[in-house]
Amino acid sequence: MIGTGRMGRRHIQALQHLELDLRAVFDVNADALRLAHAENGVPEDRLFTDLEQLYASARPECVVIATTADSHCELACMAAERGARYVLLEKPMAVSLAECDRIIETCAAHGVGLAVNHQVRFMDVYAEPRHLAATEEFGGLESMTVVGGNFGFAMLGTHYFEAFRLAAGEPVAEVTAWFSDEIVPNPRGARFQDRAGCIRATTAGGTRLYIDASADQGHGIRVTYACRNGMITVDALTGEMWSSAREAQHRDLATTRYGMPATVRRWQARPAEVVESTATVLRELFAKGDVVTGEDGRAAIEALVAAYQSAEHGNAPVAVGANLDRARTFPWA
Repeated sequence: MIGTGRMGRRHIQALQHLELDLRAVFDVNADALRLAHAENGVPEDRLFTDLEQLYASARPECVVIATTADSHCELACMAAERGARYVLLEKPMAVSLAECDRIIETCAAHGVGLAVNHQVRFMDVYAEPRHLAATEEFGGLESMTVVGGNFGFAMLGTHYFEAFRLAAGEPVAEVTAWFSDEIVPNPRGARFQDRAGCIRATTAGGTRLYIDASADQGHGIRVTYACRNGMITVDALTGEMWSSAREAQHRDLATTRYGMPATVRRWQARPAEVVESTATVLRELFAKGDVVTGEDGRAAIEALVAAYQSAEHGNAPVAVGANLDRARTFPWA
């Protein structure tokens, strides 16, 4: 386990949930290591502030990296080169597309299983609407709208790019973005910066993603899935869910008949949580199952880079692909 900040300690809980042998925990901050000892019960002889000593002593099969994004590339490549069989990276995957490519290529060259911790696919508040939208009752997803507090496009926005890719069944093809003028100080340190604002993203097939997480918004996250025959709305923080779908006899009527009689449901799903869902990501990684691949993580970064290029060039639509700046490094945490 590399990195024992707030998310790193949750990763330790996930590892303990899976009853894995946690051989070593690393952080450059001795106080953070002491928290891992106090909160998670990690034995003191398994705490390291020296990576060379860690690899020489522990020889880990799996390395979980939960440091800030600026160190992900070096740490992931080091793990692959030092004999790890699996690497799990926190998101955002890296701070440039070039770093994403280096991670993917290095892990592939050493036969290392790589996953990015976009665990939203295993959270009920995202999985249930995705499956419902695809049913005949709802008629397929047409758009996904996320409205929330200032959660940061790198910090949580990348999760929504991945959740949308899964729900739409294809990746983002084009992005238009408007960034808020205000840049709120990042709690992880002055050298880090995330952006707020609005994003519109579309797939090649025309499915749309809208995100409004502007700097002047300070509460909650709600997601609405608009389908041919109905809508599903989710409060991601509480798990409250609501849906409305046309009654069967009205499904073939034109979309202009938007006020037809409907079946309305309200129910409670489990709110978004990170420990159990992260454990599931690890379980799938080991089993070569439903893995959140390096390519999946890179796709979220591609959409994010396209958003920056759009916002910085007069809010013009930017195609996701070869014209993106692969070398540019961003100050994401």
